[in-house]
Formats: sequence, structure tokens, C-alpha cells
Amino acid sequence: MSTTILSSTLLLTVLLAIGLFFFIRASVKNRTQVIQLMSTEPTDSLLAQLQQHFTQRSYKVVALDATQNQVTFAGFVRPSWFLAVFLTFLAAIGILCLVLVLSFLFPQIGLLFLALELFSPAAGIFYWQKAGRQEQVSLKFENAAAESTQETQNLITVTGHRDELSVLRETLGWQQVS
Repeated sequence: MSTTILSSTLLLTVLLAIGLFFFIRASVKNRTQVIQLMSTEPTDSLLAQLQQHFTQRSYKVVALDATQNQVTFAGFVRPSWFLAVFLTFLAAIGILCLVLVLSFLFPQIGLLFLALELFSPAAGIFYWQKAGRQEQVSLKFENAAAESTQETQNLITVTGHRDELSVLRETLGWQQVS
């Protein structure tokens, strides 16, 4: 094979390795979002439903501010075994591709590059150590008058991890305000 083909293949492989590195780093990125939910139920009923929901998901009340109508829940988010194994697998495939190109470029060293495969479990270990962390979900209750009817609606501003907010929306089925 010509050196030009191998050099360009090496360049593309290094670029893919850089992309893989940032993908692995992004797996532990904080994804906090803020959403607003609307409900016509009384505040006491809402608070009871929310407390039951978060208790079932292993969250505990850590702060309660009655003057600002704000409640904060905290819980430990476990890392995913599947994602740890998947990231290790992706790292192994990426390193194997790099080893293949390097073994063509430097045939005299050849199989010694396979030792680089020993670094592939580092991706799963990195994810496992960084993904398991304390998460907080903050709820703030506000009263809002409905435009079409005379009943009072509750506006709930929820700040938390996007996956937790998605589960909350699906479970309780409240209307999200844009």
C-alpha cells in the first residue's frame, strides 16, 4: 500500500478517535433543564403527588422553603451498566482501528500496538466513576389565573436532569407550558 493512502487513513482514524473521546466525555455531562408544568389541582394535592413520585424514585426532601413555595429533592443517580459496557466496546473498536492503521504504517513494530487495547476499559471506568452522582430536582409553585375560566391554576417550575423531567411529565401527565 502506498504511504499516501495509509497517511490519509491514519488522519481519518485519528479524527474518529477524537470524536470518540468527546463522545465518551459527553456521556457524563450535566444535563439540567428547566420546564414549567400547569395543573388545576390544589397545591397540597400537587405536592403530595410530587412527593410520592420522587419518593418512589428514591429521592428525599432536602429543602423546603414555604415563603417562596419551593421544594428541593435530592437522590443518587446510578450509572448504567449498559452504557459502561457500550462505551468500553466503542473504545475497544476505536483503538483496534487505530492499531490496524499503525501496524500497516509501522510493520516492524506490528503486534506491539495491540497493547493499546488494554486502555479500552478506561472508557467504562471513566463513565462509571463520573456518572454516579447526587442529583437535585427543585420545584417552585406559583398561582396563575386561567384566561378562559375563573379557576386558579398552579404553575410549577421544575429544575432537574432532563431524563428525570421526562419521566415526571410522562408519569403525571400535566400540561407543559412553552
